[in-house]
Amino acid sequence: MFNLLNVFFAFVMFGILVLLGRLVKQKVKLFQILYLPESIIAGVIALLLGPGVLGAIAVTLGTPPDSYWAGGMFPETMRTVWSQSPGVFINIVFAALFLGEHIPNPKDIWRKTAPQVAFGQTIAWGQYTIGILVVMLVLTPVFGVNPIAGALIEIGFEGGHGTAAGMSETLAKLDFPEGGDLALGLATVGIVCGILFGTLLAHWGRTKGYVQARLTSVSTGDAQFQETAPTESSRVLARRRQLMDNLLIDPLSLNLGFTGLAVVIGWLILQLLRSIESLAWGRDGLELIGAIPLFPMALIGGIIIQLIMKQLDLDCLIIRRLQERIAGVALDIVVVTALASINLTVIGANMGVFLSLAIIGIVWNVLAFVYLAPRILPVYWFERGIGDMGQSMGVTATGILLIRMVDADNSTGAFESFAYKQLFFEPIVGGGLFTAAAPALIVEFGSVSVLLLATGLLAFWLIFGMINCQRTKQKLVAEQITAESRTPVMNSSE
Repeated sequence: MFNLLNVFFAFVMFGILVLLGRLVKQKVKLFQILYLPESIIAGVIALLLGPGVLGAIAVTLGTPPDSYWAGGMFPETMRTVWSQSPGVFINIVFAALFLGEHIPNPKDIWRKTAPQVAFGQTIAWGQYTIGILVVMLVLTPVFGVNPIAGALIEIGFEGGHGTAAGMSETLAKLDFPEGGDLALGLATVGIVCGILFGTLLAHWGRTKGYVQARLTSVSTGDAQFQETAPTESSRVLARRRQLMDNLLIDPLSLNLGFTGLAVVIGWLILQLLRSIESLAWGRDGLELIGAIPLFPMALIGGIIIQLIMKQLDLDCLIIRRLQERIAGVALDIVVVTALASINLTVIGANMGVFLSLAIIGIVWNVLAFVYLAPRILPVYWFERGIGDMGQSMGVTATGILLIRMVDADNSTGAFESFAYKQLFFEPIVGGGLFTAAAPALIVEFGSVSVLLLATGLLAFWLIFGMINCQRTKQKLVAEQITAESRTPVMNSSE
């Protein structure tokens, strides 16, 4: 057990670790070249100073297993707080995802971003297809691994550290406790390899002439600190000043309240779904909703809050930049504490499974970008596709970073297309409803059923993307011919 003071010092130490991560990144040039986030470095430092490395070395040197140093530099109460933090703070990350965002008409968004959605969904469902297939045919017969492992590539790569940490409790409930550590390890490999391979592919794309955007250098600092929130209009600022006049509360506290309200709405939705399940198919022992964590529902709660505030003309009170900061701090907490809590013994005991899933996932993502992106994305395929590849191997921020590497001025519109795609993407995969439900579906219906479903959806999005790409290209050619026919021809005498 621990008290509030233990929690306080656990997060004080988190802050110190982040500062230490920043210092290490400034001193190690390789980390700067790889654009490794400070939270990743801080989490690895905490892991090295914890019981898995420093504690193991101390025990090897003769320290009694029940002594303080057998647990590393951090007391047990602090490690307990950290182990519980990822599953809590991931709800904040997802609740803030769409708060303060303009949510246009879905039909208009779909017309603009359908190719991007098709490519992103193709990568995601491909991760399920190859993951489940390899686990069924190789890893389970050879290593005896739990069939749920077939979902780990998508959870770790597409979902990232936050989703992997948030799913740990669910995986433990489904008798696959080592799955959380494996997913976190895959997320770490994914984000490093995503940036590494993304950087190499960006150089290859420029060499081959695939990059059509204007070449503009982007520094590490620019890529890291450039805001993704749009500049607010004078009308919005004036309306906000009017509403907040005589309001004695910090805007950050107010926006934290909106984030908390989104989590509460998500919790109520989840409780309602669980009640429906218990009265319907749950009577026969089939449990799906009960295995779904809170965070995908918190995302839906955030969308509901945003739409309601828009209808009430109060949406200007939700400040997107503050929501990004709230989500950013929460995500840093998730990453640092999740990495600090990884059980290295579990990964070592499952090294064959871990390496197999990591290599297969990386190969699929890179090949999908190189061979499928040109056939699904009709214009600027390289700039738009590399963002999805980065996201599918790490986090959304990795995708944004890779887009900025090849299109720093956003001259191709790749960033807008990538951002709007999330409305049709995040609620389903990459930490969405299917990501949360996939392990339970494998347990309840078997790997073959989920494999057939994933393969069918992979085929659907692949075929749709290719057909849509051809139609869009034909439409663009027709529009170009029409425009040229309307252009007056200059007389030779002129």
